[in-house]
Amino acid sequence: MIFERQNLMNIKQISSDLERELAGKPFGSANIKKLQNLSQLYQLYQAGANEFGTKLENLDSEFQVNYDHNPIHHMEERMKDVQSLLNKLIKKGYDLSVENIQKHIFDVAGIRVVTNYIDDVYLIEKILLSQSDVTLVRCKDYIKNPKPSGYRSLHIIVSVPVFQSTGSKSVNVEIQIRTVGMDMWASLEHKLRYKTDIDSALVEKYGAKLHSYADELAGIEGKMQHIYQQLSDYKN
Repeated sequence: MIFERQNLMNIKQISSDLERELAGKPFGSANIKKLQNLSQLYQLYQAGANEFGTKLENLDSEFQVNYDHNPIHHMEERMKDVQSLLNKLIKKGYDLSVENIQKHIFDVAGIRVVTNYIDDVYLIEKILLSQSDVTLVRCKDYIKNPKPSGYRSLHIIVSVPVFQSTGSKSVNVEIQIRTVGMDMWASLEHKLRYKTDIDSALVEKYGAKLHSYADELAGIEGKMQHIYQQLSDYKN
């Protein structure tokens, strides 16, 4: 299993980004100083993501030792960049404040967990949610109910207590769990949809193809899961 920590920002970087994003905008220089607290907020959310990263690594190690199976193919951890964070607040119609970020933005910190098989997606979800310090905030199952584009993934927002010098604080982390096939599809679909220099006719053409491929992939992964299960039952 490969665990990649990506886009984890330090206080100096966040402060610099805030100055660049807010300078010259109608929010005023006073708000820039106020939003320096975002640096501390990012550190808190990074700690929350690290808590879940450790839980997931331990889970994968346990299954490797006890069951000769690694449910996790790889993981990627990320923090939402400052520009995306501020744009999301504005889009939702909220004032720019640390309080609104905590109340209304649930994906400041995120982990993408890529599994080998579909059953592993729900295994990871089940074991995570069974832990006494983990609370489920919300769940969107795009595997059982794919998006119109064909996108499939299980999205859960979960919270965990993070212990700091001032006490324990509950932190939300978004965890996306999907198979290798779903991850490959989502990566290509994201490139198609969000690369602004791609001709709209191509987007429409290949968007339709990707939708059909998503269904094909789902069918193939279901068959691969069945073969793996049969081999596991035979071995046992």
